[in-house]
Amino acid sequence: MSQVYVGLGSNLADPEKQLNQAFECLAAIPDTELVARSSLYLSLPMGSQEQPNYVNAVALIESKLTPQQVLAHTQQIENQQGRIRKGNRWGPRTLDLDILLYGQVVIHSEQLTIPHYGMKTREFVLYPLFEIAPNLILPSGEKLSELIKSCPLNGLQKLCG
Repeated sequence: MSQVYVGLGSNLADPEKQLNQAFECLAAIPDTELVARSSLYLSLPMGSQEQPNYVNAVALIESKLTPQQVLAHTQQIENQQGRIRKGNRWGPRTLDLDILLYGQVVIHSEQLTIPHYGMKTREFVLYPLFEIAPNLILPSGEKLSELIKSCPLNGLQKLCG
């Protein structure tokens, strides 16, 4: 079983409900178990500010699946919850699921980048991740506890536990 951290975000169609449903769907992936889930956090949108704020969280799953198989399942969950991919980077969406880490695996392919390319600077990833994995060490050897010290909150607010 590999430990897989998944970032969740939504700012459309009742975002809290979208994330809670996504947690349930992650738990239902074959050969996978939902081990932990962070609180929900409200964050400012990246890119255009003319969209609703996001609700974000992080899940820890343990899975026997390959990273590519986990990616296929997360994309299927996004599609089931009405995700429309228009090429609008950082635009509004019903659900965004990103594989942040897959154990200590490093992948740089056209389809998948692990660790997630932006995770080290995004408060809406680091704070929920720190909540469920405060002693985490990234494949690069960096400690999450050190990364979070230099990451401002940027208006991030914890919604519920």
